[in-house]
Amino acid sequence: MRRRNFIALLGGAAAWPLAARGQHGERVRRIGIFMDLAEGDPEGQARVAALKRGLRELGWIEGRNLLIESRWAAGEATRMKPLAEELVNLAPEVIVSSGGPTLAALQQATRTIPLVFGHVLDPVAAGFVDSLSRPGGNITGFSNFEFTMGGKWLGTLKEMTPSIVRVAVLRDSGSPGAAGMLGAIQSAMPSFPMPLTVASGRDAAEFERAIEAFSNEPNGGLIVLPAPNTISHRQAIIAAAARRRVPAIYPYRFFVKDGGLISYGIVPSELSRRAAAYVDAILKGAKPSDLPIQEPTKFEMVINAKTAKALGLEVPPALLARADEVME
Repeated sequence: MRRRNFIALLGGAAAWPLAARGQHGERVRRIGIFMDLAEGDPEGQARVAALKRGLRELGWIEGRNLLIESRWAAGEATRMKPLAEELVNLAPEVIVSSGGPTLAALQQATRTIPLVFGHVLDPVAAGFVDSLSRPGGNITGFSNFEFTMGGKWLGTLKEMTPSIVRVAVLRDSGSPGAAGMLGAIQSAMPSFPMPLTVASGRDAAEFERAIEAFSNEPNGGLIVLPAPNTISHRQAIIAAAARRRVPAIYPYRFFVKDGGLISYGIVPSELSRRAAAYVDAILKGAKPSDLPIQEPTKFEMVINAKTAKALGLEVPPALLARADEVME
């Protein structure tokens, strides 16, 4: 271990016992947060803020009766394992994981510290839990995908752009949840008789090349799957789609805020806020194995009218009526 990292780890570990009692004599509890996004990413900060807000609503106040250690992997696969081990070595009572890659790294690092995930597609298929109702082991949390979303993405994209005759799915080749989401889309394809292309990448350059290759033929539409790297490199993906005039549907509102055409999906910060309830339960004695995996309950559709105009698209009135937000 590098000297700087060792000193940081030693200092963090030493801070736990020094803060064993809060200012009001309360016992101070200790949790960790492991994010797969960059620390400077506004979306990552929004998710952490939502988790902390949920904890405050349950009486857990950072600096009074709660200490939090956070680590940010910035979507870099090589950072996952060392950061997970660093966080586990601090011995928090619960660790909140933001997604599949960070959860996989934590699972390798500990089988005893309770792990609560906030954004994992199919935790059973990924091997994180035994079942949705009885997770078993030290892991529980919140799924960020509902199977019918595959058809919703296809239907919404086709409604926005009736002229498309083929579709591509852009995925993060390193995401363990990509196969499940792709399967949901493939299952819905019989209702949309057109060819499906799968495009994969891990960084901005690979995503850009995939979009450029797909756009060499006209009348194509793009579905961008949620994953650490598609989120981290969303600016490059959005710019490439705009440059090549490819209408695209994205999984989250913040893609549209950054210039994407349309999104349909969950509200990530809402899952982060809900994860606070499981942290609270575990700190009060509950076992992760007894806390069922919860599925998303809140979805939203967001449209960027300016981007639609730039692509020469007229947003159908029915789509406008169903949209939760239209950005001008």
